[in-house]
Amino acid sequence: MDFKDYYAVLGVSESASSEEIKKAYRKLARKFHPDVSKESDAENRFKDIGEAYEVLRDPEKRAEYDQLRKYGAREDGSFEPPPDWESRSPFGAGGYTETDAGQFSDFFESIFGGARGGAGGFGFRQQARQGRGEDVHARLALFLEEAFNGCEKQIQFEVTEVSADGRPVRRRKTLNVKIPAGMAPGQHIRLKGQGSPGFGGGPNGDLFIEVEYAPHPEFTVDGKDVILTVPVAPWEAALGGSITVPTVGSRVSVKVPKGASSGQKLRLKGKGLPGKPPGDQIVVLQVVLPRHLSDKAESLFKELADEEKAFNPRARFHA
Repeated sequence: MDFKDYYAVLGVSESASSEEIKKAYRKLARKFHPDVSKESDAENRFKDIGEAYEVLRDPEKRAEYDQLRKYGAREDGSFEPPPDWESRSPFGAGGYTETDAGQFSDFFESIFGGARGGAGGFGFRQQARQGRGEDVHARLALFLEEAFNGCEKQIQFEVTEVSADGRPVRRRKTLNVKIPAGMAPGQHIRLKGQGSPGFGGGPNGDLFIEVEYAPHPEFTVDGKDVILTVPVAPWEAALGGSITVPTVGSRVSVKVPKGASSGQKLRLKGKGLPGKPPGDQIVVLQVVLPRHLSDKAESLFKELADEEKAFNPRARFHA
């Protein structure tokens, strides 16, 4: 039997809210309704859309389906209910969608078909099966300064538990998490045993936290390196000299080389995110002119133009 990915049918993610699922269903149902659609496979698509919505709109059926996606779907795309699977999800509570019972797929019937009008729990008979809880994936947004110094943050996420009567329930969980200094965007923290509880005495799943950064007004981050664009005056670029620039943790003096140009990069070793080894800070020079020149300054620039008339920065275009 082929496995049906109801999330893919509706074009939503596994973490989609009930409102997102409803919105996707309505949009697709209008598009593929056999009375109005000109698509060649509109009728079959319409049935699949209705079937997917029948499952994903109902929290109990959705939780049951999520368990089956994990334990019953095979790599070759086929499906077989796990041993000791027993579905007793309340089927049809609140009425069917626009599809009717006779039009559900074999896949749907194999999961929910024996339960019309029933009630109670669902799932693996706990006395006969033991399993590890699901891993939970969450994201945590940090300010650059928090990641640089390390911090403690509170995170909320949802886990799936199986009640005493076998019913899946979603529970919000709150944890205080210590973030080590130097966590870069995209890196993960693994907290063993903090995911969804196991069933039948099985071990808990793990919690995986992916770090992401909130936008910073000055700095950008590339791996462990921190990048800062620093404006310099034309005379600073021409003559060179020392300027003071900020880093994430302090301020430092940087030597601008004589004859510097816009886009030139200076590397401050070890001034990026902490680590072994630490990252660097990349200072990108940007030559800027005053918005308004005094008469004397304008005269000096004209004098400079006359003095350096042999210099043509666009000479390569005429080569």
